[in-house]
Parts: sequence; structure tokens; C-alpha cells
Amino acid sequence: MTKFLAMCSTGLGSSFMVRMNIEDIVRELQLPDVTVEHTDISSAGPESADVFFVAKDLAEAAQGLGDVVVLNSIIDKDELRDAVKSAAGRHGLL
Repeated sequence: MTKFLAMCSTGLGSSFMVRMNIEDIVRELQLPDVTVEHTDISSAGPESADVFFVAKDLAEAAQGLGDVVVLNSIIDKDELRDAVKSAAGRHGLL
């Protein structure tokens, strides 16, 4: 099972929205071996997930976590779809 983790500064609003959008894309791409969660960035460590999704304002804080996807826009679903596809490919899911 591969875990995708959406993160924001508080773990509430934007990370939850990104999580829901990632879940939609995971279903659309038919990736059954992916789980999606969300959290605040300060609670995340390298072992927390396989892929971390953050907005560009948190890119520096996410360094060192591992496979970090930096989103230019957290509301651009096309950008997110491309990012999920790329991450899935890196992890052998496509």
C-alpha cells in the first residue's frame, strides 16, 4: 500500500481539500493500492508517507521528508492530476 499525504500548516482546511481532490484522482486513475490522508506539516516525518503534497509556500519546510510534490496552486485540479500521475509512476503504480 502506498500512502499519499496532503499537508498544510494546520492540517485542517487546505490539506483536507487537497486530500479530497487526490482521492478523486486516485479513483479516476483506478489506483486501488493508494491511501490518502492529510495532516499539519509539523506532525509529518519521513516515515509518515510515501509521497507528500504541499503548497509552494511550505516547500522549504517539507525538505528532507522524501518524495515531496510541491503544488504551485492547490486549487488547480489539472496540476494535481499530473502530480498524482507522476508520483504513481515513480512508485510503480501505473
